[in-house]
Amino acid sequence: VYSCCYLSRRLNQLSSHDPLWKRHCKKYWLISEEEKSQRNQSWKAIFISTYSDLGRYIRYYATLKKAWDDLEKYLGQRCPRMIGSLKESVREEDLDAVEAQIGCKLPDDYRCSFRIHNGQKLVVPGLMGSMALSNHYRSEDLLDIDTAAGGFQQRLGLKQCLPLTFCIHTGLSQYMALESVEGRNKYEIFYQCPDQMARNPSAIDMFITGTSYLEWFTSYVNKVVTGGYPIIRDQIFRYVHDKECVATTGDITVSVSTSFLPELSSVHPPHYFFTYRIRIEMSKDALPEKACQLDSRYWRITNAKGDVEEVQGPGVVGEFPIISPGRVYEYTSCTTFSTTSGYMEGYYTFHCLYYKDKFFNVTIPRFHMVCPTFKVSTARMVSEDAVVLILVVFFLRPPETNHNEYAVDEDEDSTDTDEYEDRRRVLDIPAPSGRCPRHT
Repeated sequence: VYSCCYLSRRLNQLSSHDPLWKRHCKKYWLISEEEKSQRNQSWKAIFISTYSDLGRYIRYYATLKKAWDDLEKYLGQRCPRMIGSLKESVREEDLDAVEAQIGCKLPDDYRCSFRIHNGQKLVVPGLMGSMALSNHYRSEDLLDIDTAAGGFQQRLGLKQCLPLTFCIHTGLSQYMALESVEGRNKYEIFYQCPDQMARNPSAIDMFITGTSYLEWFTSYVNKVVTGGYPIIRDQIFRYVHDKECVATTGDITVSVSTSFLPELSSVHPPHYFFTYRIRIEMSKDALPEKACQLDSRYWRITNAKGDVEEVQGPGVVGEFPIISPGRVYEYTSCTTFSTTSGYMEGYYTFHCLYYKDKFFNVTIPRFHMVCPTFKVSTARMVSEDAVVLILVVFFLRPPETNHNEYAVDEDEDSTDTDEYEDRRRVLDIPAPSGRCPRHT
């Protein structure tokens, strides 16, 4: 419209009609009436000046700005100290300088987000969620552009990958692939997962967390601001609650939320680590004499192959909580599967405090745990293909051929060498942080 206004006087008049520009300002730049009053400009002037600065992001800006605004409003009410860790926006030239530094183009949706907020300071709690077990803690910060650029990877296994997040406790990051190399799709977002069974330290599997920055960030924010993730001690915890995963027995309701922990999981060997948070609540309308104490728990655990494990024991996480009308008791535990999914169900046994010889069971609803989509390292696939080729050549070779001619150089990728240890440190693979009590 702005370009066409030079063709005729009538088009010029139409192009200056402020309601036309008001609609575009609100749609593409989320400009409010209050902001217009403060700027003391016409809607047309506001649109043109904003477009000259942010025009390349017109497809993404409104969506990302709304996500950031919603997140700030929500955190301001529930996690105010996290607001103080957010950094101001960056300039176009700052983003251009980063592209020149790393030698890769940044996607426009990623750049657009940094024109609104330059990530977060390296503090706790992290904007991208926390997780805490008895002996394990993770809190992911959303990296500012300079820190992200400093962590840009060119090593085998993570070629042309840019970190988006970082946990100062575990060294864990979520990465975005800036090019389609090593089996990744361009702009795919993932957690790295070193292949523990491969002798090649560049063999890194990946747990996929997003197909683009826009989808990754906005879906996370939506989970947060709609209450999909609980706020615990001023931190966002990435527990997912299935609304159907609730069971009521008499006056007691049990609900479960779950989370997958990539930093404690691996694809090779298959080891998928999940944590679950259980909420036990007695109705506030229950009679006082319904007060009771938890004595024991029973679990029936089934993996994707149908294998069943049964666990029974006293209390939960070493405690024997008392439940009374209106009281809530919550605890966290964990489990592992050798398959990519599984489910648990069971019951708690309580005794009444007023009638000590009266015992009853409370149902724990069935809850499912599913590993996110993952991709196997191309280094592993190449290695497996090489082994097949070696075997084929070995069995097809002429009888007089020297066996050593086809021998594999064992020292080249040996995990027993100091060189491997150095490469492991360069990979920033966090050391295992112990185990938490399972099935409690």
